Amino acid sequence: MKPVLLLLAFFGLSQAQIKTQNEPTNTAEAAAKKAAADQALDDQYQAWKSKLPVDQQAWETVLEQNLGNGFYLPLHKKDKIAGRSNAWDFVQDDPKLPRVLLIGDSISRGYTLDVRKAMAGKANVHRAPENCGPTANGVKKIEIWLGAGKWDVIHFNFGIHDRKTPPADYEQRLEALITRMKQTGAKLIFATTTPVPPDTKDGPEIVTQIAEKNEIARRVMQKHGVAINDLHAFLAPQLEGIANPKDVHFNGKGYELMGQQVAKSITAQISSP
Repeated sequence: MKPVLLLLAFFGLSQAQIKTQNEPTNTAEAAAKKAAADQALDDQYQAWKSKLPVDQQAWETVLEQNLGNGFYLPLHKKDKIAGRSNAWDFVQDDPKLPRVLLIGDSISRGYTLDVRKAMAGKANVHRAPENCGPTANGVKKIEIWLGAGKWDVIHFNFGIHDRKTPPADYEQRLEALITRMKQTGAKLIFATTTPVPPDTKDGPEIVTQIAEKNEIARRVMQKHGVAINDLHAFLAPQLEGIANPKDVHFNGKGYELMGQQVAKSITAQISSP
């Protein structure tokens, strides 16, 4: 037997026990390294932010308060330090152009830049300062998302995060959100919840849940005269090749297609009397 193993045996300890005893220290070291890296990232971000005009600093503060430290905010900080654009870029309005607000979850985040590209010179395209999630979060945060500006068009979606929401609750919250958004005087567009591959990791149940929520949403939108951008019907025939395997998200081509379709629906509302 090797000397180390003999020593372990002498003290009645196994290699597995030694490893287990060391893990808290390793975990603590890993946590300390992560905290140091997070602090370094924030220091760089704050230095970048401090050089911005006041209105842009204010927008970054809103993002810091709403994006969440776990995923989106660190990504945003890294983008800004590296000089990369993302869905939450500050939008400097051209006063001659209409103002558009995008509200939605990570799917909406994915097509935001493509909508801006398609509508360059046609509209100022903003988005809500977070992954908007379910209708429950919408009711809670809608005032923050609307901000103080005037909106000409609001394009919104709630669905995937509401897939397990009781139908009556989903309908009631949609009603409340529509009522509030209509008070802005903006034209409203609801985007149906996008389809998912049949082999998605959430199982076939999610397909049924999305269909249920889309049916409820269509009924509510028709009741309130809200335009519908049927992204589900648009994407379903061409899902192969644009949807991530076993996932609710899409690849670059998918988001580009959605961005163009969203831009068309917004343009139609801007052009209508």
